[in-house]
Amino acid sequence: MAESMTKFEAMREWVVEHKLRTVGCLWASGIAGSIAYEWSRPNKFSVKVIHARMNAQALTLAALAGAALVEYYDHKAKQTAGEYAKQPNIPIDVVRNTAAMRNDFNSHKN
Repeated sequence: MAESMTKFEAMREWVVEHKLRTVGCLWASGIAGSIAYEWSRPNKFSVKVIHARMNAQALTLAALAGAALVEYYDHKAKQTAGEYAKQPNIPIDVVRNTAAMRNDFNSHKN
């Protein structure tokens, strides 16, 4: 890369490339944190497990919504930058060489 990325940009790029892994890790850490929190409360074991699962599920839904927003804005930014243009930027000499090869092929084919 010509310019070095900041730590935030590098993290954002990794998250964009590994969305499901990020959501899965967030779910696992949410379950672990929620179980640790619920363990300190005076409830029955089944209630602790149910609350931990519900908290982790809410965290996972929020992470999925965040991943969808990141994907939407990333896609929108790429469209604005012209990465989804119909005609790619091909150097003119490549176009000329390709046309010349096509003409040679067609002339030998007849």
